[in-house]
Amino acid sequence: MYTKPRYSHARKERIFEQELLPLLEALHNFAYHLTKNEEDANDLVQETYLRALRFLDKYDAGSNAKAWMFRIMKNIFINKYRRRSKAPTQVELFDSTSFHDEDQDAPQSNFVDLREEVFQDLMGDEVSRALNALPVDYRIVLILYELEDFTYEEIASILDIPIGTVRSRLHRARNLLKKQLEAYARAHGYGNRQSE
Repeated sequence: MYTKPRYSHARKERIFEQELLPLLEALHNFAYHLTKNEEDANDLVQETYLRALRFLDKYDAGSNAKAWMFRIMKNIFINKYRRRSKAPTQVELFDSTSFHDEDQDAPQSNFVDLREEVFQDLMGDEVSRALNALPVDYRIVLILYELEDFTYEEIASILDIPIGTVRSRLHRARNLLKKQLEAYARAHGYGNRQSE
């Protein structure tokens, strides 16, 4: 049975250009935090936009496009990348280029996550490692809340979980980060106050 599309082709183009395309950088940042890999992040963003275009008739134009797109991305990540992470890792024995053969003038990614750079400059790689070591369910909530500035309600909608679960995962994520970073803090002179 054929159903008539909700939006005309021209309307779909306007929605894409005005509401979805401006989210590209935020989606890439989120994808990079999820996948921890530039190539996988780019693939995840591409798949997200393809799926969004495919199901654009289900989107309510003018509503929260960011939450809609992040939900699509989260679903793709869970369905594809989690499954892949459980598969055995393959190692390529012969690489066609070596470190010395790499083109030093090759163009870098157009995406710059300034928050990530500032974060790493201030705290070093240890914070990034601690964040990436969090269980994915906690990491997603923490990133959506702290880095992407979503509200509890928006996160609950994106992840399709109750608000109470959002709050508890955020609390647990912060506690896990705190535990993981205590040794780092002590080693760098934080929390070692000696009475003088």
